[in-house]
Amino acid sequence: MDRPQLADFLRTRRETLQPEDVGLARGQRRRTGGLRREEVSSLAGMSSDYYSRIEQQRGPQPSEQILASLARALRLNVDERDHLFRLAGHNAPVRVQRSDHISPGIMRVLDRLADTPAQVMSAVGETLFQTGPAVTLMGNQMDYTGLYRAAVYRWFMDATSRWMYPEEDHPLHARYFTANLRAAYSRLGKNSQAGTIVDALLAESPEFATVWADHEIGTLEGYVKRLVHPEVGPMTLQCQQLQDPVQGQALLVFTATPGTESHDRLALLSVLGNQELNA
Repeated sequence: MDRPQLADFLRTRRETLQPEDVGLARGQRRRTGGLRREEVSSLAGMSSDYYSRIEQQRGPQPSEQILASLARALRLNVDERDHLFRLAGHNAPVRVQRSDHISPGIMRVLDRLADTPAQVMSAVGETLFQTGPAVTLMGNQMDYTGLYRAAVYRWFMDATSRWMYPEEDHPLHARYFTANLRAAYSRLGKNSQAGTIVDALLAESPEFATVWADHEIGTLEGYVKRLVHPEVGPMTLQCQQLQDPVQGQALLVFTATPGTESHDRLALLSVLGNQELNA
């Protein structure tokens, strides 16, 4: 771990970024350019004291999870992320088509969607980032570990994961998740994470084995999704996707047609989410 270089690298990247670059308001009393330490720590989901100690060349070695969060918060590109890991005494993450690192471009788009349900998904259906409204709409999907990080694995192995979809739509979603997994399996190969998920589900889920045997591949579902939220009721939403072919990721944005009941309920859900956040 190169403490002086790590501290200097974080400081220079922090001072290079402007509040507008990460979706923050500048405020009238800001006298210097760049982000404050507490702003970086908030974006990365850690305490201000912990981040300050890193910049002050104190404290323990940051974990890989902490470094990944800092890379996203500071909008680092892949080369800069790898450099950050090495300065902290870790091997750089293996570069494959699938990556947990979200590109700075996608993060800039997310900064402008703070009031909209949006999330970034990996090639195998792991949720890598959610806006606050997306958490309110679909629940926190980022705290899962192991194979349960993948939505397709949760779908077949945890019945509670289906709570947001009407029961009559379950067969369609089972086909959708399976077809997307087969597309990732085709691109990444049997020895990839997609292959690990396929092997596990074939061994553990007869339902998955039945759907997998149909050999459907790619996106089967349209952009319209029906969701049922326990607080505001059923909604029909449009799901737009922005693909990042380099990272193998997709940005999903959920909206509703203005003037419809679904639009009113989605707006109400946003208000409820803000109230919970403030509480």
